[in-house]
Amino acid sequence: MTQQIKLNEQEATLRQLLLDVSNYIGTLNDHPRPQLRFTGGWVRDKLLGIGSKDIDIGIDTMTGLQFGTLMNQYLEQPEAKAKHPKSVLGKLAKIEANPEKSKHLETVTTKILGLDVDLVNLRKETYAADSRNPQMKFGTPEEDALRRDATVNALFYNLDKSEVEDFTGRGLEDMKRKVIKTPLDPYQTFTDDPLRVLRAIRFASRLGWHIDQGDERAMSHVSIRDALHQKITRERVGIELTTMLKESGPYQALQLIDRLGLYRTVFTMFDDEVAQPVNTQDWSKAYNQLRTIVSAGPGPRNEEDPLETENAIIIIKAVLLRNPIDDPVDVYRSWLLCAFVPWARVVPTVPQNPKGKLPSRPAAVVARDGIKADRHTVNLVEKAVIHLDDIVGAKDALINEPSATTSPLKRKHGSVTRSEQGMAIRRWGHHWRNIVMFALLTQTAEGSIESNEELLAGYAKWLIKLRDSDLLEAYKLTPVVTGDKLAKALDVKPGPWVSKALDMVMAWQLANPDSQDAEAAISEVKGRKKDLGLG
Repeated sequence: MTQQIKLNEQEATLRQLLLDVSNYIGTLNDHPRPQLRFTGGWVRDKLLGIGSKDIDIGIDTMTGLQFGTLMNQYLEQPEAKAKHPKSVLGKLAKIEANPEKSKHLETVTTKILGLDVDLVNLRKETYAADSRNPQMKFGTPEEDALRRDATVNALFYNLDKSEVEDFTGRGLEDMKRKVIKTPLDPYQTFTDDPLRVLRAIRFASRLGWHIDQGDERAMSHVSIRDALHQKITRERVGIELTTMLKESGPYQALQLIDRLGLYRTVFTMFDDEVAQPVNTQDWSKAYNQLRTIVSAGPGPRNEEDPLETENAIIIIKAVLLRNPIDDPVDVYRSWLLCAFVPWARVVPTVPQNPKGKLPSRPAAVVARDGIKADRHTVNLVEKAVIHLDDIVGAKDALINEPSATTSPLKRKHGSVTRSEQGMAIRRWGHHWRNIVMFALLTQTAEGSIESNEELLAGYAKWLIKLRDSDLLEAYKLTPVVTGDKLAKALDVKPGPWVSKALDMVMAWQLANPDSQDAEAAISEVKGRKKDLGLG
């Protein structure tokens, strides 16, 4: 029995349009009628009940550019205008043939009926030993299916027959078994294009499936790891990693990278002078801990205020991940930083430069050079490592303080401590929740399983105290007095001292949360002029 797919209205309309174009081409003297197929990920997702707006159209007799040009020509015909409005087709974006970019045949991308459509010919590939960029030629449907990275990504939907085609002979079976498997020999497949190693991990983690055992053995082979390191640009590695961590299975992605011995291949440094051995032996404690935190629920009694609980994990999740469903950015950053836990304690081995500036922390170098992360991500990783001990110290200092007084204003207890903690949060910046999570995960990896409950309890107690002291948003506070006003009040020209003076103002505000008295803040600064070097 053939496998069927039920098309929605957009997809059914697209199918009919494409068939009409194909039939039109068949009437032309210089072109045989092309047979068309929906290919790859769209077919997989439809069979899994997952909606998809991206459709690749496989064409057997011409390039995507040729088909797109003839489609435009067809839509100018009177019968086409009566059946299909010209607005149905978006602007055709030509992708030139480019041997250096693995595009040896012209393809076209466009938007049709709100769907992102790629028009591409069926093809076969051959690889040179030193490159993952294949030589491409026109191919049969079977050759096109066998060149793909996984059998479940090699399924086609034949537009003429309205049925699924499985030219690898095992794509549908692998889908039932929930397994990621290469169509051809895995060792040769990964040797030809080592990026497929990361794609296999991405698909497996996104779908929650497992990777074929033979494929896993090939993926972890030293020669494949070397090929991944040498043949794949770090930009591509970074794109695959980022996608994994943003999709639905970041835990499984990191677990597979760890278990297959790929950590140093993915999170690598290229400067041998600063590279150091990095220990991943206890990394699993960190990503297991984060999975527990992310998957924790508030429970029926605590949905309105998840902090009103004694469950440390729920408290940590509520404060550090905030609203993970509607705004998952904190979850993504937590998984991203979790990936750098093995580098947390690795220190630079090169001396500081002549100007006295310390070199970047190795973790930040890995983010910058190893996965080509953007500047904001590199800075986040750098801050997480730099402030690690500062965070642990601030946490330990507060949880060891005496209990709060019975004052109605709970946030006023321990005013000096409040000021110190608030200034620390401001020092850590607006991503302080993310780097606190990094500190927690690093301590998790460094600690024993037996001490983990105590560790979580300590962080939960600290975060509750920060909440009760109204400090969770301390990084957003602005000084009650400006630098210019301070300079005028002190009768001193503005200079480098202003920044330190504004910190004094902010520390005073944090110690006196109920006051917005600018004159009192100025008085505080005047009383400490010597600390500013103003005499």
